[in-house]
Amino acid sequence: MFPTALSDHRKGLLLTAIGGLALSMDIPLVRLGDGDIWSILGMRSVATVLATLVILGAMRLVSGTWPVLVPGRPGLLAGMLYGLSSLTFVLAVFNTATANVVFIVAFNPMFGALLSWIFLKEKPPAATLIAMLFMILGVGLIVSGGLSSGHVFGDAMALLSALILAAAITLGRASRRQMGFVPLLAAILPAALGLAQALPSGVSVAHPGWILFNGAVMMPVAFWCLATGPRYLSAPEVGMFYLLETVLAPIWVWLIFAETPATMTLVGGGILTATIAVHSLWMARRQSVRQVSLM
Repeated sequence: MFPTALSDHRKGLLLTAIGGLALSMDIPLVRLGDGDIWSILGMRSVATVLATLVILGAMRLVSGTWPVLVPGRPGLLAGMLYGLSSLTFVLAVFNTATANVVFIVAFNPMFGALLSWIFLKEKPPAATLIAMLFMILGVGLIVSGGLSSGHVFGDAMALLSALILAAAITLGRASRRQMGFVPLLAAILPAALGLAQALPSGVSVAHPGWILFNGAVMMPVAFWCLATGPRYLSAPEVGMFYLLETVLAPIWVWLIFAETPATMTLVGGGILTATIAVHSLWMARRQSVRQVSLM
């Protein structure tokens, strides 16, 4: 039984690592598209839905059966949360600096730990609680910079996106059901909202190829992997892999757009990144010691 559990844990790590890497390309591709917020949201989400339908059709032809799409009431609720998180995330991208978005969204695993504690009775260890305090400090520094630069709305949307994603991950962890296609089909919600806002005046995207690639390829890979991860990992562990975006997205944006983060954002982001790294190493060592004791 133990080797199987270990194999499942490694499977979860691999899936969520791939998902986090794909997700790190989201903001750069949105920026490369160069369009208005509603056109970007609608086109990106429609591409995700269409790609999902193609994948589902191919799986139906190969296996002769339909995969699990929305696993009951938990799936519906998680789908609403994923759909709402797409909206708040894009609002954040268009209303604050890229570094602010990714560093604030890095609060996701801490929200996941709190929600798991409250609803799943998975009490976080003392080290996680200490890490939360440092992360609150880091996010506070970033948001204070947003207040002075007029980006408070975008920062608030990024923080809300982190909370909503943590809630969706926690729900997936609680149900232990196959949620891989839930966030993909949930893109119907932001697709409908984005197109409803954009179509009356016309869809405006200067380089639609980037948005279509993002929605049809990168987002399905990212969301499927990250939504499947909670079957094998705890909510805080899955949340940690969302942080690949925290590390990589500012690098992609700096390389492509030469956008340098503000000083307070770098300070706050440094605190967040260091806290997450130390906490992750501590958790890995703790799990290793536990596995050795069980052998």
